[in-house]
Amino acid sequence: MKVVKTCITAVIMAFSLPTIHAEDTIRVIMIGAHPDDCEISAGGTAALFTRMGHKVKFVSLTNGNKGHHLLKPNEIRTRREKEMQEVARILHVEYDYLDNNDGELMPTVDNRKAVIRMICDWKADMVITHRPNDYHPDHRNASIIVQDAAYMVGVPLMVPGGEPLRKPPVFLYMADGFQKPAPFSPDIVIDFSPVAEQKLDAICANTSQVDEWLPWIGGYEDKMPADKEGQRKYTGDLYLMELKSVINFKEAARKWYSPQQIANSAYFEAFEICEYGKIPDREEIKALFPMLPK
Repeated sequence: MKVVKTCITAVIMAFSLPTIHAEDTIRVIMIGAHPDDCEISAGGTAALFTRMGHKVKFVSLTNGNKGHHLLKPNEIRTRREKEMQEVARILHVEYDYLDNNDGELMPTVDNRKAVIRMICDWKADMVITHRPNDYHPDHRNASIIVQDAAYMVGVPLMVPGGEPLRKPPVFLYMADGFQKPAPFSPDIVIDFSPVAEQKLDAICANTSQVDEWLPWIGGYEDKMPADKEGQRKYTGDLYLMELKSVINFKEAARKWYSPQQIANSAYFEAFEICEYGKIPDREEIKALFPMLPK
C-alpha cells in the first residue's frame, strides 16, 4: 500500500521548548481512518507533546475522497491533502496518509504491513487509534488494522523492509461515546486547556469538513453561521467539548489532577489502554505523558 507523504515536520520556535535530548524524546504515532480524525480526538494532546519538543506523526488510513456532498472524489482528495498540510503546520506534526478510498478501508494484509512499517519506522513509543466499536466502518477497520499490527511490530519477518521494535509500544484508543458492546473507559486524561486554541485552529483547518460536509450530513447546515468568526465559535462549541454529554472526563481526571487543577481546566482528552500492547503502570504513564502533573 502506497504511503503518501503530505508534509514535513513544521519548525517550532526554540523559545517555546525545553531542552529534550534525543534519547528522551517521546515518539507518538496517531492513526485515524480519515484526515481530521486525529486532530478532533487527540489534537490537544499532540500539541502538548510537540510544544514540549517530542515527536508526533498523524496518519490517515484513507485519502478522505468521499467526505463531501458536492465535490467529486478527486477534488475532495486534493483539497483534503492541502488541509492535512495546514494541520501539520499548526500542530507541528508530520502527517501522512495511505491511498485507500474513503469508505472502502479493509483490514487487508497489505494495509497491515503498511501500518507495521510506519509504526516501526517511526520507532513509536505510543500508538493511538480508534476503538473497534464505532459507527463508521473505516473507523472500525482502522482499529482492527492497528490491533493486528500490535504484536507484529516485534516480529522481524513481518516488518516490510525495516527493523522490528525491540521495545513494545503502548497502544491506546481515542475516546468515543459508543456504549455497546462496551463503553469507552478513560484510563488516561489529559488537560489540553493551554493549547485549546491551537487544537481548534487545527480542526478548523479542515474547512471542507467542519464548514461544509459535516454540517450537511449531520443535518445542522442551517445552524452554521455564515461568517468565519461565527463558524469558528460553533465548531469550538461542537468539537472541543464533543463528549461532554456522554463521558465525564473531569471525574476520570481525579486520578491524575488535583481538585483545584480540575476546577481551573476547561478541556480534556482521554485515552483507553489497549490490552494488545505494553500495559504501562502509573509511573510509566506519567513518563509517557510528561504534561501530566508530577
